[in-house]
Parts: sequence; structure tokens; C-alpha cells
Amino acid sequence: MNDLIEAAREVQDRAHVPYSDYPVGAALRTADGTVYVGCNIENANYSNSLHAEEVAIAEAVKQGHREFDALAVSSARRDGVTPCGMCRQTLSEFCDDDLPVYCDEGDGASEYALGELLPNTITEEMLE
Repeated sequence: MNDLIEAAREVQDRAHVPYSDYPVGAALRTADGTVYVGCNIENANYSNSLHAEEVAIAEAVKQGHREFDALAVSSARRDGVTPCGMCRQTLSEFCDDDLPVYCDEGDGASEYALGELLPNTITEEMLE
């Protein structure tokens, strides 16, 4: 957990946050132990902004990964930020409900299961 939180903290320096001044980093670990990081990238129209979790999972999927075993999220404020609803839905496309999500609180981390953060998610089965 600590390595993931540290990776999420380190990538915050690369965030592009001229509007919110709220850098966020995410570190997503694959089933084989590879860690992909992402930071938020804001856009002046806001709706085109990318969230740290989205950037991390996109990079991992682009590299062929489809199985994940942990996620850490950290903001520069160390306020225990959790993934937003949109990121939770994206994560649920590839991750089981029991995926541990670690949220950096500075002197520790809160731990949630993805399914706890987003119960009753929209699934492929619902679309059939």
C-alpha cells in the first residue's frame, strides 16, 4: 500500500491544474505487479479534463493489462480524496468489487473496496 501511495504522490507534480489548483495522482497496480500512474489534466472547458485514475487505467489497458489488484489515490492536500463516480464506473469495467482503493490522508490511508464506493454498478450483463 505504501509504495502505491508514494507513486500516487510523486506523479502529482506532473498534474496540469491551472483552474482548480488541486493536483491528484493515482497509482494502479496490475495483477502481475506492474504499476501505472496518472495525474489529472485540466482543460479550460472542464468537461474535457482527465482524471488521474482515468489516465492510469488508460495507460495500463493500452499496454494490454485487464486485471488489477489495487489502486491508490492522493491529492496534494492529503485529504483522503476518493475516485469520483465517473472514475469508479470506469474502474468497475476492469476491476472486481473487492479491488482495494487506498485514499491518502497524509499520515495514513483510508481503505475501501471498489464495490463499497460504487454499489450496483452498470455492468456488461445489464446491457444484454
